[in-house]
Amino acid sequence: MWLTALGLLGLGAAGASSGILLSRRAHSVAGERAVTATPSAAVRAPLVPTEVQPPGVALPTFITPTTDFYRIDTALVVPQLSRADWRLRVHGMVNREIIYMFDDLRAFPLVEKAVTLTCVSNPVGGDLISTAMWTGYRVRDLLAAAGIHPDADMVLSTSIDGFTAGTPVEALTDGRDSLLAVGMNGEPLPINHGYPARLVVPGLYGYVSATKWVVELELTRFDKAQAFWTGLGWSAHGPIKTQSRIDIPRNGQRIRSGPTTFGGVAWAQGRGIRAVEVRIDDGDWRPARLGASYSNDTWRLWSYQWDAASEGTHTITARATDNTGAVQTSEEAPPSPDGATGLPTITFEVS
Repeated sequence: MWLTALGLLGLGAAGASSGILLSRRAHSVAGERAVTATPSAAVRAPLVPTEVQPPGVALPTFITPTTDFYRIDTALVVPQLSRADWRLRVHGMVNREIIYMFDDLRAFPLVEKAVTLTCVSNPVGGDLISTAMWTGYRVRDLLAAAGIHPDADMVLSTSIDGFTAGTPVEALTDGRDSLLAVGMNGEPLPINHGYPARLVVPGLYGYVSATKWVVELELTRFDKAQAFWTGLGWSAHGPIKTQSRIDIPRNGQRIRSGPTTFGGVAWAQGRGIRAVEVRIDDGDWRPARLGASYSNDTWRLWSYQWDAASEGTHTITARATDNTGAVQTSEEAPPSPDGATGLPTITFEVS
């Protein structure tokens, strides 16, 4: 069973975080991962229907291949942490401190969930966004075992390399099923994506939620603690904004005159996408065709058929509407401090 501050604390509080050994060689952790089986989830995700992919256009696959999944973190050297060495310390504003070992997680149901993650530094129309099928344990279950004080409003998560992120308690304990993820696309987490365990929180940019190689969860308050990026002036809460991207055509691409199909993706995690509209040059906004909606926590693919009858230089602009009715803003803003805004526009040639 897991260790508590009132029970077996031979490891000590420091041993659960900064004192965890980092001396294992990279090849030994890679070897451990290679022979680690991914158990079946007790709570399975719905199957991904083929209708999520709009026909007639070569868009990214709904589930991003693991090798193509974007990676943004502060690790100059990828931490090498085995399951045997891993500990997760839950402490701070709790009724009892808990230190989980990896085998302790088996006391909780393993959950499978598709989630789209997005980096706050993603520019308008950028590619720092990917979707994976994650398996893991509900963070709310791990926190409930420790007993959260009612006035705690933030969880400060810490990586083995010292990175910290501040996440609203609500985001880790409500019905969105935030996960302590141990698997990705049917396999153990890749080492460079946080093996053996990381956080996956639907609806929040990664800088406030997606801690890799996570070893510590401290219940605290936003007015008492500050995480890595918020200490550098970024917004404290980081909800993902309603955005869209144009994948086809590419900027500067030359296409032949006649019927053609454009396409891209749109996202508003936690709210979902209701509509995508497209404008050619300075024309009217026209509805795009949407692929099937899988969930509010994943992106939605779209396509648009156009008759390229006029040769020369053209532009295509897209905008998304989420399920609350909020339309993607045309107001341009940089990624800092809380995510870029504006409408993606691509220039292309018809010949």
